[in-house]
Amino acid sequence: MTNFIPIFPLGIVVYPGEDLNLHIFETRYKELIKDCTTSGKMFGIPTVINDKMNEMGTLMQVTEVTKEYDNGEMDIKTKGVKVFRILEVIKEVPDKLYSGAIVNYPANETKGNRTLMKGVIKALREMHEFLKVTKDFKKADDELWSYDVAHHAGLSLEEEYELLQLMNELQREEYLKQHMLKVLPVLSEMESLKSRIQLNGHFKNLHGFDL
Repeated sequence: MTNFIPIFPLGIVVYPGEDLNLHIFETRYKELIKDCTTSGKMFGIPTVINDKMNEMGTLMQVTEVTKEYDNGEMDIKTKGVKVFRILEVIKEVPDKLYSGAIVNYPANETKGNRTLMKGVIKALREMHEFLKVTKDFKKADDELWSYDVAHHAGLSLEEEYELLQLMNELQREEYLKQHMLKVLPVLSEMESLKSRIQLNGHFKNLHGFDL
């Protein structure tokens, strides 16, 4: 299935099911959101990395306009629906200030492995404990899947985009698992290093070494 959607390129990755709040201030995007809310249509957020718009992004539904300002700016709530791939960019849409794209929607296998996901969540919580941060996933652990936790795994923008391109939940879980296997030892070593630095300069009660 292919269709035309208006696009709102941003330097972020949005995942299906994700809630995203946006402040709309540019004239072309105020028009885009007005058109979407009037018609009930959706728009796309393709990911921009290093000033380059990539071919993958997420279709977004405007769920609420929470505030409209006198100058036409808006605060809106949106929700990610599904991943798209751009086939052709339409830079100039007739009678519109914003651009659009012809897109399709790759098949996305959402069935995962609960045991694998439990391991990912356990590693995430260990990482958050190391960093002394608290994250509320707003779901029970046994309801969490890769899209729910990806933003909390310390991925770079490039890595988040790599995960967006994976159209299989098992692959996404494995990607997160491998990431955590790299990150946790580094954090553990940093904690050990911090402890050694803190000890430096303290009086030490040590046994001598017999020669």
